[in-house]
Amino acid sequence: MAASTSQNGIQLLLAAEQEAQHIVNAARTAKQARLKQAKEEAEKEIADFRAQMEADFQRKLAESSGDSGANVKRLELETDAKIQHLKTEASRISPDVVSMLLRQVTTVKN
Repeated sequence: MAASTSQNGIQLLLAAEQEAQHIVNAARTAKQARLKQAKEEAEKEIADFRAQMEADFQRKLAESSGDSGANVKRLELETDAKIQHLKTEASRISPDVVSMLLRQVTTVKN
C-alpha cells in the first residue's frame, strides 16, 4: 500500500510538473505575442511621427520658398529706403565735413 501511495504521489508530481510546463509555455507564447504587438505599435507610431515631421518640414519649406518673391521685394524696398536715408544724411552733413577737413588741412601746428 505504501508503494501504491508513493506511486500516486509520483504521478501527481509528474502531472503537476506537466501542468506547470504548459503554464510556462503559455506565458512565454503570450509574452512573445505581446512583444510582437508592442513592436508593431511602436513602428506605427514612428511612421506616424516621421510622416508628421516630414509634412511640417514640407509646409515650412513651402512657406519660406513660396514667399521668396515677396521676401525679395520686401528686402529690395528696405534696401532702397536705407540707401535713400544714407544719401539724405550724407547730403545733410556734407558741408560740415568739408568745412572740418578744410580747417584741419589749412591749420598749421608747430
